[in-house]
Amino acid sequence: MTYQGARMSDSSPLAQVVSLREQVERAMSSRIVAGEYEPGAVLTVPTMAAEFGVSATPVREAMLNLARRGFLAPMRNRGFRVTEVSLDELRQLREVRLLLEVPPMRQLAGQVSAEAAGRLRELAAEIVRAGDEGRFQDYLEADTAFHLTLLGLTGNQFLVSLVGELRQQTRLTGLVELAEQGALTESALEHAELVQLLLDGEADAATALMRRHIGHVGGIWSGEHED
Repeated sequence: MTYQGARMSDSSPLAQVVSLREQVERAMSSRIVAGEYEPGAVLTVPTMAAEFGVSATPVREAMLNLARRGFLAPMRNRGFRVTEVSLDELRQLREVRLLLEVPPMRQLAGQVSAEAAGRLRELAAEIVRAGDEGRFQDYLEADTAFHLTLLGLTGNQFLVSLVGELRQQTRLTGLVELAEQGALTESALEHAELVQLLLDGEADAATALMRRHIGHVGGIWSGEHED
């Protein structure tokens, strides 16, 4: 995978470095979340720079940011270690997300416009495609965009911001295995189902579906059986 710097300014080297850093950080965080970089794995700046086809500077900055976010832990003279999130921590994250994301479904039922539904359906379709094709970075980015776009319809940007931060802390270590088993598609299809329930004004069903969907965190998305 080789990244080309998106130009923020034709004459600004710093703009290219920032853009590369953001792209590398997104790619690395997605791979960590998906379990492609397993907990305990040691990642070094030279190795990652070679893998992404960029210089050491944006990679180093990306890894330092990931360390600040808790994805990596610096190791003296060795690089960075991928941190582990326990099942108990995942379950706690799931409980907070249930409190934040489930109630708005009742508020939004019957209130989603055709335009908003179209955008959500596009994202839902991309989630399915990316999951089927094993494009985990695209899958996670589309999944995040779907949930934050949906919550944005409430008009509560504090809610959107909080859920966005929580999603950044969630690890879905069973994602690769689920894709190989074909089980990821079943979960991905829940997004389109949710949009239809909201359009139909089915508040109870939409609430139940969102509860089940978030329940995958700490469950099948993390390689565990669900109750």
